[in-house]
Amino acid sequence: MAESFRIFAIPVLLVAVIAYLLGSISFSIIFTKMFNHVDIRTLGSGNAGMTNVLRSVGVKAAILTMIFDFGKCGVAVCIGRAIIRSVCEGYNYPVYYAQYGAYLAGLACVLGHIYPLYFGFRGGKGILSTSAMVAFIDWRIFVVSVLTFVIVLALTKIVSVSSISAAIAFTVSNFIFTYFFDYRLHSSPYGPVPISFVWITTGITLFMAMIIIWKHRANIIRLKNGTEQRLSVKH
Repeated sequence: MAESFRIFAIPVLLVAVIAYLLGSISFSIIFTKMFNHVDIRTLGSGNAGMTNVLRSVGVKAAILTMIFDFGKCGVAVCIGRAIIRSVCEGYNYPVYYAQYGAYLAGLACVLGHIYPLYFGFRGGKGILSTSAMVAFIDWRIFVVSVLTFVIVLALTKIVSVSSISAAIAFTVSNFIFTYFFDYRLHSSPYGPVPISFVWITTGITLFMAMIIIWKHRANIIRLKNGTEQRLSVKH
Protein backbone atom coordinates (compact mmCIF):
# COMPACT_ATOMS: atom_id res chain seq x y z
CA MET A 1 0.00 0.00 0.00
CA ALA A 2 2.77 2.44 0.96
CA GLU A 3 4.65 1.62 -2.24
CA SER A 4 1.56 2.23 -4.38
CA PHE A 5 0.95 5.55 -2.65
CA ARG A 6 4.53 6.62 -3.35
CA ILE A 7 4.25 5.66 -7.00
CA PHE A 8 0.83 7.14 -7.74
CA ALA A 9 0.65 10.17 -5.41
CA ILE A 10 2.29 12.71 -7.73
CA PRO A 11 0.70 11.40 -10.98
CA VAL A 12 -2.77 11.45 -9.35
CA LEU A 13 -2.23 14.98 -8.07
CA LEU A 14 -1.00 16.03 -11.52
CA VAL A 15 -4.09 14.54 -13.18
CA ALA A 16 -6.43 16.30 -10.74
CA VAL A 17 -4.73 19.70 -11.14
CA ILE A 18 -4.53 19.59 -14.95
CA ALA A 19 -8.15 18.45 -15.26
CA TYR A 20 -9.43 21.06 -12.80
CA LEU A 21 -7.61 23.88 -14.59
CA LEU A 22 -8.99 22.71 -17.93
CA GLY A 23 -12.48 22.53 -16.45
CA SER A 24 -12.13 26.07 -15.12
CA ILE A 25 -12.07 27.44 -18.66
CA SER A 26 -15.74 28.48 -18.85
CA PHE A 27 -16.50 28.78 -22.55
CA SER A 28 -20.08 29.93 -21.96
CA ILE A 29 -18.70 33.05 -20.28
CA ILE A 30 -16.01 33.51 -22.93
CA PHE A 31 -18.32 33.21 -25.93
CA THR A 32 -21.09 35.29 -24.38
CA LYS A 33 -18.63 38.11 -23.78
CA MET A 34 -17.34 37.65 -27.32
CA PHE A 35 -20.78 37.86 -28.97
CA ASN A 36 -22.81 40.03 -26.57
CA HIS A 37 -20.09 41.75 -24.53
CA VAL A 38 -21.81 40.68 -21.31
CA ASP A 39 -21.33 37.96 -18.72
CA ILE A 40 -23.77 35.08 -19.23
CA ARG A 41 -24.16 34.97 -15.44
CA THR A 42 -26.00 38.30 -15.63
CA LEU A 43 -28.53 36.97 -18.16
CA GLY A 44 -31.52 34.63 -17.92
CA SER A 45 -31.17 32.09 -15.14
CA GLY A 46 -27.70 33.37 -14.25
CA ASN A 47 -26.18 29.96 -14.90
CA ALA A 48 -22.98 29.70 -16.93
CA GLY A 49 -24.20 26.77 -19.00
CA MET A 50 -25.16 25.98 -22.57
CA THR A 51 -28.92 26.04 -21.94
CA ASN A 52 -28.80 29.59 -20.61
CA VAL A 53 -26.56 30.61 -23.52
CA LEU A 54 -29.10 29.13 -25.94
CA ARG A 55 -31.97 30.99 -24.29
CA SER A 56 -30.22 34.29 -23.68
CA VAL A 57 -27.62 34.71 -26.44
CA GLY A 58 -28.45 32.44 -29.36
CA VAL A 59 -27.65 29.30 -31.29
CA LYS A 60 -24.16 30.21 -32.51
CA ALA A 61 -22.75 30.93 -29.05
CA ALA A 62 -24.53 27.85 -27.66
CA ILE A 63 -23.05 25.55 -30.31
CA LEU A 64 -19.54 26.88 -29.68
CA THR A 65 -20.07 26.48 -25.94
CA MET A 66 -21.24 22.90 -26.45
CA ILE A 67 -18.25 21.98 -28.63
CA PHE A 68 -15.59 23.52 -26.41
CA ASP A 69 -17.08 22.52 -23.04
CA PHE A 70 -17.48 18.97 -24.33
CA GLY A 71 -14.00 19.00 -25.78
CA LYS A 72 -12.21 20.26 -22.67
CA CYS A 73 -13.50 17.37 -20.56
CA GLY A 74 -12.70 14.88 -23.30
CA VAL A 75 -9.13 16.16 -23.40
CA ALA A 76 -8.91 16.01 -19.59
CA VAL A 77 -10.09 12.38 -19.51
CA CYS A 78 -7.59 11.38 -22.20
CA ILE A 79 -4.75 13.09 -20.33
CA GLY A 80 -5.74 11.46 -17.04
CA ARG A 81 -5.92 8.02 -18.60
CA ALA A 82 -2.60 8.47 -20.42
CA ILE A 83 -0.71 9.63 -17.32
CA ILE A 84 -1.91 6.77 -15.12
CA ARG A 85 -1.43 4.24 -17.92
CA SER A 86 2.20 5.32 -18.32
CA VAL A 87 2.74 4.76 -14.59
CA CYS A 88 1.10 1.32 -14.83
CA GLU A 89 3.34 0.34 -17.72
CA GLY A 90 6.44 1.58 -15.94
CA TYR A 91 5.72 -0.28 -12.68
CA ASN A 92 3.80 -3.28 -14.07
CA TYR A 93 0.42 -2.40 -12.54
CA PRO A 94 -2.86 -3.72 -14.04
CA VAL A 95 -4.00 -1.83 -17.13
CA TYR A 96 -7.46 -1.12 -15.68
CA TYR A 97 -5.81 1.34 -13.29
CA ALA A 98 -5.74 3.74 -16.23
CA GLN A 99 -9.53 3.97 -15.97
CA TYR A 100 -9.14 5.38 -12.47
CA GLY A 101 -7.15 8.18 -14.05
CA ALA A 102 -9.96 8.78 -16.52
CA TYR A 103 -12.63 8.91 -13.81
CA LEU A 104 -10.49 11.16 -11.61
CA ALA A 105 -9.79 13.54 -14.49
CA GLY A 106 -13.46 13.66 -15.42
CA LEU A 107 -14.49 14.43 -11.86
CA ALA A 108 -11.84 17.15 -11.46
CA CYS A 109 -12.77 18.72 -14.80
CA VAL A 110 -16.48 18.81 -13.94
CA LEU A 111 -15.67 20.38 -10.57
CA GLY A 112 -13.59 22.96 -12.41
CA HIS A 113 -16.51 23.66 -14.73
CA ILE A 114 -18.90 24.11 -11.80
CA TYR A 115 -16.42 26.03 -9.64
CA PRO A 116 -14.03 27.69 -12.14
CA LEU A 117 -10.83 29.14 -10.71
CA TYR A 118 -10.65 31.86 -13.38
CA PHE A 119 -14.22 33.12 -12.96
CA GLY A 120 -14.77 33.50 -9.24
CA PHE A 121 -15.80 29.85 -8.72
CA ARG A 122 -19.21 30.54 -10.35
CA GLY A 123 -19.71 28.26 -13.31
CA GLY A 124 -22.25 25.95 -14.88
CA LYS A 125 -24.02 22.86 -13.60
CA GLY A 126 -21.70 20.34 -15.20
CA ILE A 127 -24.10 18.44 -17.46
CA LEU A 128 -22.24 18.94 -20.75
CA SER A 129 -18.84 18.30 -19.19
CA THR A 130 -20.15 15.18 -17.46
CA SER A 131 -21.53 13.90 -20.76
CA ALA A 132 -18.07 14.30 -22.31
CA MET A 133 -16.52 12.43 -19.40
CA VAL A 134 -18.96 9.56 -19.91
CA ALA A 135 -18.40 9.51 -23.69
CA PHE A 136 -14.63 9.22 -23.30
CA ILE A 137 -14.81 6.66 -20.49
CA ASP A 138 -17.42 4.16 -21.67
CA TRP A 139 -19.59 4.42 -24.78
CA ARG A 140 -22.17 2.02 -23.31
CA ILE A 141 -22.84 4.28 -20.32
CA PHE A 142 -22.84 7.29 -22.62
CA VAL A 143 -25.55 5.80 -24.84
CA VAL A 144 -27.79 5.02 -21.86
CA SER A 145 -27.30 8.48 -20.33
CA VAL A 146 -27.91 10.35 -23.59
CA LEU A 147 -30.97 8.28 -24.44
CA THR A 148 -32.35 9.00 -20.98
CA PHE A 149 -31.77 12.72 -21.45
CA VAL A 150 -33.32 12.78 -24.94
CA ILE A 151 -36.39 10.72 -24.01
CA VAL A 152 -37.14 12.73 -20.86
CA LEU A 153 -36.60 16.02 -22.75
CA ALA A 154 -38.94 14.88 -25.52
CA LEU A 155 -41.59 14.03 -22.95
CA THR A 156 -41.24 17.06 -20.67
CA LYS A 157 -39.45 19.79 -22.71
CA ILE A 158 -37.70 20.65 -19.43
CA VAL A 159 -33.89 20.54 -19.47
CA SER A 160 -33.46 20.37 -15.69
CA VAL A 161 -35.60 17.22 -15.39
CA SER A 162 -33.72 15.65 -18.29
CA SER A 163 -30.35 16.54 -16.77
CA ILE A 164 -31.20 15.10 -13.36
CA SER A 165 -32.57 11.94 -14.98
CA ALA A 166 -29.40 11.54 -17.06
CA ALA A 167 -27.21 12.01 -13.98
CA ILE A 168 -29.08 9.24 -12.18
CA ALA A 169 -28.86 7.03 -15.29
CA PHE A 170 -25.09 7.65 -15.32
CA THR A 171 -24.68 6.14 -11.88
CA VAL A 172 -27.10 3.24 -12.40
CA SER A 173 -25.69 2.25 -15.79
CA ASN A 174 -22.12 2.55 -14.54
CA PHE A 175 -22.90 -0.03 -11.86
CA ILE A 176 -24.76 -2.32 -14.26
CA PHE A 177 -22.03 -2.38 -16.91
CA THR A 178 -19.03 -2.53 -14.59
CA TYR A 179 -20.58 -5.20 -12.34
CA PHE A 180 -22.54 -7.46 -14.66
CA PHE A 181 -20.35 -7.14 -17.75
CA ASP A 182 -16.84 -6.04 -16.79
CA TYR A 183 -16.61 -7.87 -13.45
CA ARG A 184 -18.92 -10.89 -13.83
CA LEU A 185 -18.43 -11.56 -17.55
CA HIS A 186 -14.87 -10.21 -17.81
CA SER A 187 -15.83 -8.13 -20.87
CA SER A 188 -13.77 -5.05 -19.96
CA PRO A 189 -11.37 -3.93 -22.71
CA TYR A 190 -8.84 -3.34 -19.93
CA GLY A 191 -8.83 -6.98 -18.86
CA PRO A 192 -10.30 -8.54 -15.68
CA VAL A 193 -11.36 -6.01 -13.06
CA PRO A 194 -11.88 -6.63 -9.32
CA ILE A 195 -15.08 -5.84 -7.42
CA SER A 196 -13.32 -2.81 -5.93
CA PHE A 197 -13.26 -1.28 -9.42
CA VAL A 198 -17.05 -1.49 -9.53
CA TRP A 199 -17.52 0.19 -6.15
CA ILE A 200 -14.90 2.90 -6.67
CA THR A 201 -16.11 3.97 -10.11
CA THR A 202 -19.78 3.77 -9.10
CA GLY A 203 -18.98 5.79 -6.00
CA ILE A 204 -17.42 8.51 -8.15
CA THR A 205 -20.46 8.61 -10.44
CA LEU A 206 -22.81 8.71 -7.45
CA PHE A 207 -20.87 11.65 -6.00
CA MET A 208 -21.10 13.45 -9.34
CA ALA A 209 -24.83 12.77 -9.63
CA MET A 210 -25.35 14.20 -6.15
CA ILE A 211 -23.43 17.35 -7.10
CA ILE A 212 -25.49 17.78 -10.27
CA ILE A 213 -28.75 17.33 -8.38
CA TRP A 214 -27.55 19.81 -5.74
CA LYS A 215 -26.73 22.35 -8.46
CA HIS A 216 -30.30 21.94 -9.74
CA ARG A 217 -31.90 22.58 -6.34
CA ALA A 218 -33.36 25.92 -7.51
CA ASN A 219 -34.82 24.15 -10.55
CA ILE A 220 -36.33 21.50 -8.30
CA ILE A 221 -38.05 24.21 -6.25
CA ARG A 222 -39.42 25.80 -9.44
CA LEU A 223 -40.61 22.38 -10.61
CA LYS A 224 -42.53 21.97 -7.37
CA ASN A 225 -44.02 25.44 -7.82
CA GLY A 226 -44.84 24.83 -11.49
CA THR A 227 -42.69 27.76 -12.63
CA GLU A 228 -39.78 25.94 -14.28
CA GLN A 229 -39.12 27.11 -17.85
CA ARG A 230 -39.44 24.80 -20.81
CA LEU A 231 -36.75 24.71 -23.47
CA SER A 232 -36.66 27.78 -25.69
CA VAL A 233 -34.19 29.32 -28.14
CA LYS A 234 -33.23 32.96 -28.71
CA HIS A 235 -33.22 33.70 -32.46
